[in-house]
Amino acid sequence: MNWEDKWIAWAAELQSIAQAGLFYGRDVFDKERYARIREISAEMMAAKTQLPIETVKHLFCADSGYQTPKIDTRAAVFEDGKILLVKENSGKWALPGGWCEFNMSPAENTVKEAKEEAGISVSVEKLIAVQSRSKHNEPPYPYEVVKLFYLCKNLGGSFAQNSETLGTAYFARNELPETANEKTTKAQIEMCFAAASAPDWCVLFD
Repeated sequence: MNWEDKWIAWAAELQSIAQAGLFYGRDVFDKERYARIREISAEMMAAKTQLPIETVKHLFCADSGYQTPKIDTRAAVFEDGKILLVKENSGKWALPGGWCEFNMSPAENTVKEAKEEAGISVSVEKLIAVQSRSKHNEPPYPYEVVKLFYLCKNLGGSFAQNSETLGTAYFARNELPETANEKTTKAQIEMCFAAASAPDWCVLFD
């Protein structure tokens, strides 16, 4: 058992309970108790992740209402049997993608992210997988994320300087670079290769 992960999971569950209590609770004293539980959960998360407490509160305690997962979309674009990856500011590589905007469908968001991070226009061809981030990516986040992977077609364009990525390149299956595992793992990229070569691909899901 990984106790670090267990403590993070407990803190995340406490935060979720407190958030729901603050939204649905009617008694003022209960709301005070829920607020304190939320503070404690943030302190636990900060202690275990080494993140500043204010950063944790911004990421972990900023929502209201019933807590639901965030959505992350990723574009798998192929050319001559190679997959397009973007170079993150960390120097590691990932599929182009990011948080789904509130006013966009997941497919529309995938098109937007490919343009912003890789500089290309794409059309979304099919859904590859729906994954729970906590089951596939490290390190753990203080909130749950649903990751959607789409097979996309390159419609043209070229990389443009931006604040999120340093460049792009196509990689063969046997020459994958060091990946930004918090965003995309090699296993997830391998999954996209498998989907691209299977006309009758069945969507994977957790």
